Amino acid sequence: MRICFHVFSGTGNTLRVCKLLAERLADQDHKTVIRQIRKDAVLSDECDILVIAYPVHAFNAPEPVIRFIRNLPVSQRPIPVYLVQTSGEALSLNRAATVLPERILKRRGYDVRGAFWYVMPYNIIFRHSDGMAVRMWNVVRKRADNDASVISGLGKAPLSSGIAGKLVSSVLRIEHPGIHLIGRGFRVDGNCNGCGLCARNCPQENIRIIDSHPEFGTDCSGCMNCSFHCPKNAISISILNNWKVNGEYDFSGESASDDSVCRYCRASYLKYFHRYE
Repeated sequence: MRICFHVFSGTGNTLRVCKLLAERLADQDHKTVIRQIRKDAVLSDECDILVIAYPVHAFNAPEPVIRFIRNLPVSQRPIPVYLVQTSGEALSLNRAATVLPERILKRRGYDVRGAFWYVMPYNIIFRHSDGMAVRMWNVVRKRADNDASVISGLGKAPLSSGIAGKLVSSVLRIEHPGIHLIGRGFRVDGNCNGCGLCARNCPQENIRIIDSHPEFGTDCSGCMNCSFHCPKNAISISILNNWKVNGEYDFSGESASDDSVCRYCRASYLKYFHRYE
């Protein structure tokens, strides 16, 4: 079968998960294709199974993902679709980010078979320890074979988020227009060297380099690619700046023990880890 991944991934966590799933599916002799959801992305491949992947933003799918789904052609046959989500905390409310994508996909004639939810390290709010990042990634690796088999076998995966999740998701969908306003306030300081990395990597093409200086537009999606990857840590993310995280995680070291799991949402992280380890 031909399995197509369409992935929105600001700082690379969601793409990392999807590459692993694609590898496992290729091991099962399936053809896999990965396309990133960038500005004005459309479905570009004929596929037997469609996987749409994204990080959770305020218990919702990011606006570019919703835009991509709304622009999908009406399916003339019930193409199976799986959703893949990543979030920085292990709260089950994150499952609510499937609500709107599922609704739109079904209206357009797609067969939504389920969703896979993985916890990966934050790129905003606070920086996890590298040990936490390693433990999160180890869980993904342990789940990958089984989850890939569910996809290739057209099995079912949990979608339900409950009434509370649907309510929270609906209220916090204000993040979509809100991030446009916040993004207009992104600025660089004197450490900026004008390398242009932020503009080249912005999935929304929202950054222009003018006279070796980044200028931020009105179509920010809040993916944090620019601030996370800035080699000089020179980007201020407006009113969210106290939550800024800069720099890659090291996924190759020692896994965090239970005792070193962060205090924030500690019980939820431990429950998630213990469920899959």
